[in-house]
Amino acid sequence: MTSSAYPNFKTHFSELFAQAAHAVAPTDTAIRIELTRTKQANHGDYSCNLAMQLAKSLHKTPRDVANLLIESLPSSPHLDKVEIAGAGFINLFLKNSAKQQYLQYVLQSKEAYGHSQFGQGKKVQVEFVSANPTGPLHVGHGRGAAFGASLANVLAASGFNVSREFYVNDAGRQMVFQLRQFLIHLQV
Repeated sequence: MTSSAYPNFKTHFSELFAQAAHAVAPTDTAIRIELTRTKQANHGDYSCNLAMQLAKSLHKTPRDVANLLIESLPSSPHLDKVEIAGAGFINLFLKNSAKQQYLQYVLQSKEAYGHSQFGQGKKVQVEFVSANPTGPLHVGHGRGAAFGASLANVLAASGFNVSREFYVNDAGRQMVFQLRQFLIHLQV
C-alpha cells in the first residue's frame, strides 16, 4: 500500500512473526518468514508456515512449535484470531474493522489509489498494433488497440514515464472500403 495512512498487513504480520520466532528460537538466524493469502475464507486472510520451518531445529512437532509461536506472538490491533491448521500452518484472521478501514483508505485515495512510484520515472514506449490498410479488418485490430492502451495506463500508474504510439493506417480508399465491409458484416 502506497500510503502510510494504511498498514501493509503482510509486512506488519511478518514483523510480529519475527519477534515471536526470536522468542521461540533465539539462536536460529536463518529464519525466512513466508506469509501468503489464503485461497479459502474459512482458512483466514493470511497463512504462515514458520512452525514447519522451525520444527526440525527445535526437535518438536510443527503443531507444538505453532502453539509456542502463537503464545509469543505480540498483540495486533488488526488481528481477530489466530488458528493452527493442518500439520502446523498458522492462519491469521483480520478484524472486520481492519477490512473496513481499507475501504476508507481506497475512498480517501480517490484517483491516486493503486498508483506507485515503482517505475521511478523510467521512460517506456508502448507501440500499438495498427490495422493493415490492405487486409481485412477484424476484431483483433480493436483488441490490439485496447490492450496497448491498457498496458500503457498500467505502466503510467506504476510510475513509468510512458510514451504512446499508435499508427493509424486509415489513409486511402482501401481502408474505407474494408471498414464499410466490416460494418456490413456486423449488420450495423
